[in-house]
Amino acid sequence: MVLGERIKDLRLSCELTQEELADRCELTKGYISQIENDLTSPSIATLIDILSALGTDLKEFFAGEETEEKLTFNKNEFIEKITEEYTLNWLVPNAQKNSMEPTLVKLNPNGSTDEDFPHEGEEFGYVLKGEIILVIGKRRVRVKKGESFYFTANKVHQIINRSTTYAEFIWVSSPPSF
Repeated sequence: MVLGERIKDLRLSCELTQEELADRCELTKGYISQIENDLTSPSIATLIDILSALGTDLKEFFAGEETEEKLTFNKNEFIEKITEEYTLNWLVPNAQKNSMEPTLVKLNPNGSTDEDFPHEGEEFGYVLKGEIILVIGKRRVRVKKGESFYFTANKVHQIINRSTTYAEFIWVSSPPSF
């Protein structure tokens, strides 16, 4: 790794001159130049000061771009499960390690999701097409296109489609449970 080059790239992305960076770190412009040209290496304390002035820290600086968090996902990355009753797409790959797990569910006519047993957490959904029946314990609630639902998952729950056309909805579990 070329330390000086990475520091220079960071400095330029912050639109700072060597002199401005030096002033923020109580160093000289010449010393910043030597670091950027890999003529000298800063102490850990000095590197921490430089990185702080550039809006980052040691962990982020040495992690590099390979560990940047992925922000968007396309249909080719979704994981799909197809059953006789429904099609389930996990919208964020490996979401089970996150705090919430968003899915897109297409419920076939007269189909239903599997019964989900009580667990810690909450569930949210938004109906995109058709209408569904949300079953929570002994309670049944009709949810139509353009409506959403939200509940604590402390009772047995399931989603049913009693119509002759398919229903589609976004379903988010927190923490992940699918």
